[in-house]
Amino acid sequence: MGEVIDLGRTAVSKDMIITFAREFDPFPFHLDEEAAKASLLGGLASSGWQTGALSLRMLVDSFLSTIASCGGLGFRDLKWKTPVMVGDTIGGKVTIAGLRRSESHPQWGIVTLDFDVRNQKDKPVLTMRLANLVECRTPEAAA
Repeated sequence: MGEVIDLGRTAVSKDMIITFAREFDPFPFHLDEEAAKASLLGGLASSGWQTGALSLRMLVDSFLSTIASCGGLGFRDLKWKTPVMVGDTIGGKVTIAGLRRSESHPQWGIVTLDFDVRNQKDKPVLTMRLANLVECRTPEAAA
C-alpha cells in the first residue's frame, strides 16, 4: 500500500468535449461555445463524466493493463473540483490505498485506488476512490 502510480497526461480538445457531450452529456456549456461563455463556467467545459472517463483511460494505460485486472467494483467520494476547459491538459496520480483478498472468493483481490487528477496549472480537477477486482497470484493461499 502507498504505492503511487503516475497517470501520465492527456490534452483535452474542443472536438473531444463536443463529441463526448453530444452522445453522453448534452448540456449547452459542453456543446455550444456561446452558451458556455454565458454560463457559470465561462467557456466550453468537459463533462465531469468525460473527465472521469479520461482518468480511467489513463489508469488503464499506466497500471490496470499491466496487472490481472478484472474490472471495477465501484467508486465513492467522486468530486469534480475544477472544470476542465478546452486546451487543458490533465494528469496526475493514483495511490494504492488498500489491498485485500475477497472473503467470499479468495481467488480474487480488491485493490482500492485514490485518484488525484489535476490540470496543467496543478489545480485539482477530479478526486475519487475506486475499488477494482484483481486476480490473486496465489489463489490457493488462505485469506
